[in-house]
Amino acid sequence: MAKKFVLGLVSSGAEKLTAGGIILSGAIAQDMECKVFLLIGGAYAFRKDFADGHKKVGEAHLNTDEFQGGLKKANVPHWLEFYKKAKEMGNVKFYLCGTAGKIWKSAEKDDFYLVDEVCGIGEYISAAEEADISIVL
Repeated sequence: MAKKFVLGLVSSGAEKLTAGGIILSGAIAQDMECKVFLLIGGAYAFRKDFADGHKKVGEAHLNTDEFQGGLKKANVPHWLEFYKKAKEMGNVKFYLCGTAGKIWKSAEKDDFYLVDEVCGIGEYISAAEEADISIVL
């Protein structure tokens, strides 16, 4: 039986979204069953009208230019590419918190990238309880 990995994205900061994408890629590489929950800031970041151009660093860093320069120098792609590639390569499902969706735009999954289902917070809590590894960024 595959190990279960849950990633809760609560931040819209590019550094946390990038870190989450890298961690998710590692879980996919280890053939884990993965679930990604877009909660509050994470939901905002995955909005189709926002995500492609989003490079703003969140609360952990003060110098967006330094972070973006480091990504470019290290040849690290835009954070959204990690999640798209993970979905193509492995067993990963994306869930939009219905309340977060309503706060930022709508609870319609088509307004957000990669979303398979809209759910309530209970779905996230249950998945986190059942996971072998659960991370919140």
